[in-house]
Amino acid sequence: MTKVALLFPGQGAQYVGMGKALAEKYVPAAALFTRASEVLGYDLLALCATGPAERLDSTAYSQPALFVVSLASLEALRVERPDALEQCVAAAGLSLGEYTALVFAGALDFEDGLRLVQERGAAMQAAADAVPSGMVSVLGLEQQRLAQLCAEEAQGEVLQIANLLCPGNVVVAGTKAACRRLARRAEESGGVKTVPLAVAGAFHTPLMEPAAARLRAALAAAAFRDARLPVVSNVDAQPHTAAHEFVDLLARQLTSMVRWEDSMRWLVREGCTQFFEVGPGRVLRGLLRRIDRGVRCDGTPGE
Repeated sequence: MTKVALLFPGQGAQYVGMGKALAEKYVPAAALFTRASEVLGYDLLALCATGPAERLDSTAYSQPALFVVSLASLEALRVERPDALEQCVAAAGLSLGEYTALVFAGALDFEDGLRLVQERGAAMQAAADAVPSGMVSVLGLEQQRLAQLCAEEAQGEVLQIANLLCPGNVVVAGTKAACRRLARRAEESGGVKTVPLAVAGAFHTPLMEPAAARLRAALAAAAFRDARLPVVSNVDAQPHTAAHEFVDLLARQLTSMVRWEDSMRWLVREGCTQFFEVGPGRVLRGLLRRIDRGVRCDGTPGE
């Protein structure tokens, strides 16, 4: 039997118009938007469908939106490709997407997951507002060389590797000034390209510690259950199913490096040969191709 893994996207995959077709075609998807709007206190489907983009791109709104649209995509996959869910042996999500993976795996119910994501987005936005900071994608430099450049260009400020996405694509985060210095040095040192990311702040660094402390309280109050299948954590690139582990892992995720490449390699070693990117965008498919061309990754209906 083919071993399937589901992958859920993170912040940055959002776009105006996402989710509209899903809600129109699939009754369970439309029901999720209705339930979400009751929890959030605003019309989430209208925001996803028509924007404005400035609001949808805000951390406080993009995270709940992506969470719900990804789960709506899951409902479409359930209808169109039930075999994919029957053959699924594990799941993973990029940063925010880990919450979606946990709901899919039965470790959280939808409403609890949505409330956590709402709190997470608000906490991260507040931490980002407190210190001008950002993230930069660096293409074409090895991790060791990039870590050395971070150490040299930090100059007493926060600057470190935040995301290990795939070979030759590493994201650095820190204060605005440190990110500018790093981008210049990376290109001078042979990097193919540096791309500032459209995010509010330096996620997955110590600058998110205030957000992590605020989120930990919300996580502690949530009703986690043992997952019915492994969810690979961003923090350690290892599978987890025990309910008592998730609070600590999700709190640490905000200040820890995202080990996405290692997570994908774990899934491949476990024998997963068919992947589905469940949610908007094609970012995860592109990363997986760079990690292992021997596996297949498809999108989901309606996105």
